[in-house]
Amino acid sequence: MKTIFSLALLCAAGLLAQETVAVVVQPLDRKLRLPAEILPYQAVDLHARVPGFVEKVEVDRGSVVRKGQLLIELVAPELWAQLAEVEAKAVAVESQRAEAEARLASQEAVLERLKQASTTAGAVAGIEVIQTQKAADALKSQITSIQSQARATRASADAISQLIGYLKITAPFDGVITARLVHPGALANGPLLRLEQVNRLRVVVALPESEVATMVPGANVPFTIAGGLTGSGVITRIARSLDPKTRTMPVELEVANPTGKLSPGMYAEATWPARRAKPSILVPPTAVVTTTEKVFVIRNNNGQAEHVPVAKGAPAGDLLEVFGALSAGDKILRRATDEIRPGTVIK
Repeated sequence: MKTIFSLALLCAAGLLAQETVAVVVQPLDRKLRLPAEILPYQAVDLHARVPGFVEKVEVDRGSVVRKGQLLIELVAPELWAQLAEVEAKAVAVESQRAEAEARLASQEAVLERLKQASTTAGAVAGIEVIQTQKAADALKSQITSIQSQARATRASADAISQLIGYLKITAPFDGVITARLVHPGALANGPLLRLEQVNRLRVVVALPESEVATMVPGANVPFTIAGGLTGSGVITRIARSLDPKTRTMPVELEVANPTGKLSPGMYAEATWPARRAKPSILVPPTAVVTTTEKVFVIRNNNGQAEHVPVAKGAPAGDLLEVFGALSAGDKILRRATDEIRPGTVIK
């Protein structure tokens, strides 16, 4: 009470004896503890691309598979029936083409003989040559049409053959089967297996909005998991967009997991390196005054008190990061209070 009364008297007299300290400006490196989630590098639910029934399941939960390995075989007799029908049609079209080509060859031979005979006056009527020529042209058009039908039939057969190939479901990448959802005899109308790549992982860190500017792309970030597991990964992918609900930005670390000690679904705590692009302004916490109107520090401006508005940043040991119009070496009051008005003489 006596101290406050003395301070009030000094302020009323326009004099104040107060300890000052220099503002510190230096790069600020901090370590934040942030939650993170471990995800597989790739993950896919395998579905059937054609309707059918499950005939064989070659893998089970926990199976390690290689790219291209057969996982499930389906059966669809109607596809084989469609293929047989189309192939029979192709044979018939090919037969029609061969017959038309034979007739065209015969017609062209007759036409050639008529043309030779027409060189002798009165041997062949001119109309007969014209009719034979038109008949040959009609056969050529017929052959062209048959060839188009043959190409369409072959395309249909190739399409059905490709669908039959889809009855064998193979692994799209190396990984581990983490879920088996069907057994032989089941209709393949939903997800059949879940495949995840676990020899590489994505560790997704939820970076708070206030720390986005402190991110160091390419930095190595260590993390820990309950039970004593540890690891580290490099900042590789940045979402560049905040989640409006949590006000955090997902940032991915890429982590090698050759021994499989880490598993997707684990929760981790990342030791996040936070570094400002510019050196930070550091002051004692007691130098910052917070009122209902503003946050400020008091600078000694040629022996007079000057209120300098600031915004609070992160703690830095015994000091506090602030943002405001301060420079290195500025003298501010170590213990400031809103009782000290601007213009008060500082001794």
